[in-house]
Amino acid sequence: MKVFIYGTLKRGFPLFEKGLCDTRYLGDVETVERYPMYIAGSFYGPMMLDRPGVGLQVRGELFEIEEERLQTLDELEAVGEEGSFRSTVEVTPVGGGVPVVAIGYMKTEKWLDPLHSDCLAEYQDRRFVPPWAR
Repeated sequence: MKVFIYGTLKRGFPLFEKGLCDTRYLGDVETVERYPMYIAGSFYGPMMLDRPGVGLQVRGELFEIEEERLQTLDELEAVGEEGSFRSTVEVTPVGGGVPVVAIGYMKTEKWLDPLHSDCLAEYQDRRFVPPWAR
């Protein structure tokens, strides 16, 4: 299965080694639809809201994973906590190509307090505080 990664699970970011280091990277992609993505929360996390058509096209990375990997990713993304869930998102290779449907991790507005950015197209912020350092 394919998973769209736009934040702290990307290569070179704090959660990559715990979640995706031994999976297959398929390339840089961006969402077909626009989505709102912000830096928010006391830990400066990237938060994408499941509101297609609002915001900007979000750029990230596409990975191929085995189904059993979902549990690890769900834990890292706080799935199960109120307002944190998996959805599907259509992405296309940066520069054009055939769109594919992938799993994407979303939040609700509840997670946007406090808000630390305007709407973003790409996550590059380095202020994120990983769970083991909070």
